[in-house]
Amino acid sequence: MKLYSYFRSSASYRVRIALNLKNLPYEYVPVHLVRDGGEQLKPEYRKVNPDAIVPTLIDDDNHAIQQSLAIIEYIEETHPEPPLLPESPADRAHVRSLALQVACEIHPIDNLRVLKYLKHTLGVDEAAKDAWYRHWIENGFATLEERLANDARTGKLCFGDTPTIADLCLVPQVFNARRFKIDTTRYPTIQRICDYAEQLDAFAQAAPGAQPDAE
Repeated sequence: MKLYSYFRSSASYRVRIALNLKNLPYEYVPVHLVRDGGEQLKPEYRKVNPDAIVPTLIDDDNHAIQQSLAIIEYIEETHPEPPLLPESPADRAHVRSLALQVACEIHPIDNLRVLKYLKHTLGVDEAAKDAWYRHWIENGFATLEERLANDARTGKLCFGDTPTIADLCLVPQVFNARRFKIDTTRYPTIQRICDYAEQLDAFAQAAPGAQPDAE
């Protein structure tokens, strides 16, 4: 497998964790999202992913798969052990709901493309841009914290004590929150889950600072 990735991309971070949990070797192909105006915008990469985003996974038959959760579901279906989803349909829906709350409600309005548009097209200054970022993460974390803290299925991780796709989404988002100086101790359940997950090898090896393109 070949993974087009950027060390600070939270979507790429999710996929790296999944590949590590499944013990799947892969070739890491860095795509720098800032250098030279963004390598993802170059014609060479647009041939791989027309949306000019990361990650992109290329499997053995050279089939390109885009979108982190689609990639993770593909990995789960083709390499089912260890499972990243619980057994019952209700619990699967719960885990997917937690993952999607991060991936669809929090992350998209805070990603690099949005922040660049705010700054370079709308003329928002740096302080206002950062305030935008913090507002949406804090808003999302507040409800996510409430869900996790009040659900009996929450364990050391988002669902019990075994990593699921919910943890794959949560940990990278906490990393982003910390980059923007958000006090994650205000969300003790989220903080506790993230602290535990980051000690697991699959998460530690996927961390931004452990990647070959880390700066």
